[in-house]
Amino acid sequence: MRSNSCGDLRKEHISTAVTLCGWIDRCRDHGGVIFIDLRDSSGTIQITVDPDQGKEMFSIAESLRNESVLQIKGVVRARPLEAVNSKLKTGEIEVLASELNVLNPVRGNLPFTVSIHDEESIREEVRLKYRYLDLRRERMSKNLRTRHKTIRTVRNFLEEEGFIEIETPILTKSTPEGARDYLVPSRVCEGQWFALPQSPQIFKQLLMVGGIEKYYQIARCFRDEDLRADRQPEFTQLDIEMSFMNQEQILDLNERLIATIWKNIKGVELPRPFPRITWEQAMHRFGTDRPDTRYGMELHDINDIARSIKFKVFSNAVLSGGSVKCINVKGGNQSISNVRIKPGGDIFSEAQKVGAGGLAFIRVRESNEIDTIGAIKENLNEDQKNELLQRTDAEPGDLILFGAGETSTVNKTLDRIRQFLAKELGLISKENNDKNWNFLWVVDFPMFEFNSDENRLEALHHPFCAPNEEDLGHNPEIWSKQLPKSRAQAYDLVLNGLELGGGSLRIHNSDLQKAVLKTVGISENEAIKQFGFLIEALDMGAPPHGGLAFGLDRIMMLLMGEESIREAIAFPKTQQARCLMTQAPSETSTLQLEELSIKMDLKTPE
Repeated sequence: MRSNSCGDLRKEHISTAVTLCGWIDRCRDHGGVIFIDLRDSSGTIQITVDPDQGKEMFSIAESLRNESVLQIKGVVRARPLEAVNSKLKTGEIEVLASELNVLNPVRGNLPFTVSIHDEESIREEVRLKYRYLDLRRERMSKNLRTRHKTIRTVRNFLEEEGFIEIETPILTKSTPEGARDYLVPSRVCEGQWFALPQSPQIFKQLLMVGGIEKYYQIARCFRDEDLRADRQPEFTQLDIEMSFMNQEQILDLNERLIATIWKNIKGVELPRPFPRITWEQAMHRFGTDRPDTRYGMELHDINDIARSIKFKVFSNAVLSGGSVKCINVKGGNQSISNVRIKPGGDIFSEAQKVGAGGLAFIRVRESNEIDTIGAIKENLNEDQKNELLQRTDAEPGDLILFGAGETSTVNKTLDRIRQFLAKELGLISKENNDKNWNFLWVVDFPMFEFNSDENRLEALHHPFCAPNEEDLGHNPEIWSKQLPKSRAQAYDLVLNGLELGGGSLRIHNSDLQKAVLKTVGISENEAIKQFGFLIEALDMGAPPHGGLAFGLDRIMMLLMGEESIREAIAFPKTQQARCLMTQAPSETSTLQLEELSIKMDLKTPE
């Protein structure tokens, strides 16, 4: 149907007869000559329709609408010098049409202008409802091609390292200790259910038992959880697992993979090795295990000062087992008013969103005098004041913000305020250079965290992470005592405050696996019922192994400079987990439900 693609023609094609196909990007009538910008996936070229080449063809061209699909036959010629368009790769040439065929006209009104020349703002709901039109736009077309190039880079790198790609099941078994599953009823096994995989975790471990040694997969994963800008109910994961490699080797391999991606896609040479901090250091300095290290404003623990002063908000927090921490906003006196920090202000509201009752603050004036609203100033003696200013590196003009209370709430509060103010004060550079890609490994996570709602320990990552041998010891009789306070041989890769992926060395000893499951409240009988096939496999020559999984959609969002992973996915869901284009999820027929032995009993909402 076509001899060339629109965006591939150049000056060397002048005088060549060509056949082109594409969409009308826009159409212009200039005094009896019609110019059509014809667009396909390779680019855009100008088509000139002259009445001297045929009145019938010219008449058809006069009635054309944008986004109609055409086939054009003609000859490539040079544009006049004054008409050269330097913004287009094809801007020095045009095609003089000799024949025009309308392959499919646009019959209705377009919901929005697709033309790449039009930068109008379109509501996301409309873009998602007519996603097939949105994909024609330059932004989305470029994003999907970047995604393709990235995945190709990943495959080439891993296969050169000896990895092989293997697909794991989509219909699998529901297991505890994860997010909420998407369930699929089985018709042939009446009353029983499959679950869509949240990750290929167990299957990739079984592949290691199977002697594969180096596996990867571009895996589809599903989690029925609350959504946000960087989450989707179905998402793509780059899943990697390997045998006979220690943590250092695994981190080195994945650093080289990430560096290769950034080099091929962004042209950026990332400095290696990436910095590392422990989970404990991350929580102490930043209040989060995924810190953004592009700017300062780190947290300072002042429990020792707070414990001894008479300001009860501070002293009571420490005495009840909590914390008092603060951040120093350099130059904050000028840019942040009291109104913003007090109830009703935007900074106060940010603190409230994570459960804080409010924020105390101190303004540092000239000669290191301090000014505040409330009783902090009156209850700080000179030594305590000087220690506070020295510890926070405070200078005249700075603003110190305090959080006091339960340690987890204080960390969440100051982490949120820190991120909010970094954007507000312009502390984050918009340039995508090697100095603005702050990669960071967070290592030595705790094995478990306490779930106060269920009054039990639960795995911080998942219950298949291997504990640190130094913490655990080699005597199985004390494992139950040592496990709750052990560190995991786990690691997360963080970029600019976002977790790109994480992994761990895995448990390859069946007794240790059962002990870990018991620690999170899964009895031996329940462990055999849920994970019996894995435990049995570990007794049949399971090698030491470990791996990592990256959120591919999130990586793509960052590479593309987008704010949402929906811009990195061809057909995404909304934040309500709906597809506006196909209207999924939807109701189904009574017959289908009867075949699956399902009875609906939904209460009508009031």
